[in-house]
Amino acid sequence: MSGAHALDGEGWDRDVLQSETPVLVDFWAPWCVPCKKIGPIVEDLGDRYAGRLTVGTLDIDQHPSVAARYSVLSIPTLMLFKDGAPVERIVGLQKPSKIETTVLPHLSET
Repeated sequence: MSGAHALDGEGWDRDVLQSETPVLVDFWAPWCVPCKKIGPIVEDLGDRYAGRLTVGTLDIDQHPSVAARYSVLSIPTLMLFKDGAPVERIVGLQKPSKIETTVLPHLSET
């Protein structure tokens, strides 16, 4: 799947922890202005690295237990999961180049 897709608590283990590709999760909320700015950046990564990276978004207002499970205290927070474990965390609005530089070393081979 390209771009970013919505994640939820029910499918979390299947969609994130059991994924064969690394998963970049954008923890966000509809009222968060910086979240709205980072959204297109993560969607672009999902498009450009389709097949090597899965990108998902998780609304922390709708799924607070998942955010709490990973100690997400500030949004936007991007977390990269690989082989069922979080391997990177980016907090706050960052430049696209910083996000891409953080994610690239973890991508699956084509």
